[in-house]
Amino acid sequence: MPPHPDAIADCVLGAFHALPAKFKPRTLADGRREEDATTPSSSPSPLLTCAALATGMKCLPQNKLELAKGNVLHDWHAEVLAIRAFNRFLVDECADLAKRGFPTQQAGGWVRWRQHGQNALDGERQGKDDENKEDRQPFELKEDVSIHMYCSEAPCGDASMELVMMEQDDATPWTTGSVPEGTGEYMLGRGHFDQLGIVRRKPARPDAPITLSKSCSDKLALKQCTSLLSGLMSMLLRPERVYLGTLVLPKDQHVAHAVGRAFGRQGRMRPVASGYGSRTQKAWRRAGYGFNPFEVKTTSREFEYSKRSGRTTNVTSPAPPAISSNLSALWTAKKQEILINGVLQGRKQFDPKGAGCASRRSMWKAVLDVAGAVGVPALQSEVAGRSYAEMKSSKLLEGRQVVKTDVRKLALQGWKSNIGDEAWTLEVG
Repeated sequence: MPPHPDAIADCVLGAFHALPAKFKPRTLADGRREEDATTPSSSPSPLLTCAALATGMKCLPQNKLELAKGNVLHDWHAEVLAIRAFNRFLVDECADLAKRGFPTQQAGGWVRWRQHGQNALDGERQGKDDENKEDRQPFELKEDVSIHMYCSEAPCGDASMELVMMEQDDATPWTTGSVPEGTGEYMLGRGHFDQLGIVRRKPARPDAPITLSKSCSDKLALKQCTSLLSGLMSMLLRPERVYLGTLVLPKDQHVAHAVGRAFGRQGRMRPVASGYGSRTQKAWRRAGYGFNPFEVKTTSREFEYSKRSGRTTNVTSPAPPAISSNLSALWTAKKQEILINGVLQGRKQFDPKGAGCASRRSMWKAVLDVAGAVGVPALQSEVAGRSYAEMKSSKLLEGRQVVKTDVRKLALQGWKSNIGDEAWTLEVG
C-alpha cells in the first residue's frame, strides 16, 4: 500500500525545513519575498525517507549550451533538478557497494548487487560475448523500495495549462491555428492556450532568450517509460522498479483532466498504453523498460515559499508580489549544494570549477569511478575516452534510445532535442 500523500509531502517539507537558511529563498529589503518550488524523491518501504529534494525554476537558453561543456545544468526547474539529485544519490549508493566488493548478501539502503548482472560481467571479463549487452548493469534497486514525489506547484507545461489560463484576465481558450515547425514559435512555451496535449518548451517571459528545455510535464511523461534513471545511471543500475509510483500535488494545483491528459492512460500517453507492437514491447522489456504510469494524488500541505503562501486576504495591506528566486537548493542524503544559474554559488556560470555534483561532467566522472571500482573493462570503455555524444551513443544505451524514440513518435510528438553541449570530453587525471 503506497504512503498517504500527506505523509509524502510532510517527509519532504520536513527535510527542507531542516536545511540552513542559506538554502532557502530570501525576503528582500523592500518586503518582497522570493518564491520557489520544491520536489523530492523517494521512500524505502515501510518508512518514508527523503532521498533527494531540490528547489529551482529556471533553465539555460539554447544559445548558451555550447558554453556549458557539461559544467552548467541545462534545466534546474525543481522537478528536473530533484530527479538529477536522485540519480546522484543512487550513483553514490552504487559507489558505496562497489567499494565493499561483491558478497551477494550485501546491500545498501536502496541498492543491491544483481546476481544476473554480476554473472554477465564475469563473462565479459573472461572474453565471452553476450547478445544482450543492455542487461549487464551490476546493480538494481531493492524490491522493497518505492519512489514518490511531492511538487509544490503543478509541473509546467501540459499539466498546468488550465491553471495558467485561470491567471489570465480572460480564461477562455482562443484559437490561433497550428504553428508549423520552423517558425520561432515551434514547440510552444506559455501561450497558445487552444493547443493542449502537446510538447512544450519551458515557459518564460516573452522577451527571454529561447530555451529548448522541455516542460516538466513532458519530461515526467517520458520518465513513465524510461524510468527516473539518466542514461549514465542506466549503465550501472537496472531500470526496472526505478519508476515513480506517486506524484503528489497541492489540491489547488491539481486539475484532474489536465493531469490525466498530460500523464494518463487515456490522455496523450494512450498510444503507448494501448500497445505498441509485440516486437517493441519485447525490446522494451529486454532492456528493463515498460510503461509504468504514476498515480497523481493531492495533499493539503503547502510549501512555505510557493506562490500561494505569500498571499494575504487583507485588502487594505496586501503582501508585495513575490518574485522568482535565482537560488536553487540541491540536497540528498549524501550531498548538499546551493546553485545559482545552474552552477555552484560563488562561481561564474561557465567556470569549470562551478560544476555541481549533478552536472553532466560530475555524473559522468562518478559513473566512471564506479565502473573502475567494479573492474569491468567493457563497462569502463563505454564511459571513458570518448566525447559526451559518443558515450550517449553507446551500445549499452541502445534499449533506452529505442524507448525514447518510440514514445516521442507515438505520444510526445514535436519533441525537439536540446543539443549543443555534447562535444566535450572528460579529462581524467
